[in-house]
Amino acid sequence: FCSDLSVTAVVIEGLARHKDELGAPLCPCRHYEDKEAEVKNTFWNCPCVPMRERKECHCMLFITPDNEFAGEEQVISLDYIQEVRELMKGH
Repeated sequence: FCSDLSVTAVVIEGLARHKDELGAPLCPCRHYEDKEAEVKNTFWNCPCVPMRERKECHCMLFITPDNEFAGEEQVISLDYIQEVRELMKGH
């Protein structure tokens, strides 16, 4: 995961929300004119085509240990994700 675990929490939350709302884990880090069309396209469904083909992860969910943003932590709790969600509501 990213060294800033809150980044990971936000990405996981966004993927889960899109899975619930759209039926697919659409990348939450991008802007879409038409989310439903993007889901059908499957280009940005997680893991997205850039990740699968070139190992490029814009969301920093899938980063290699040698990435400058890679952290040591590889576990994230639901409690932490909910904590970050509450903090984000104020922004």
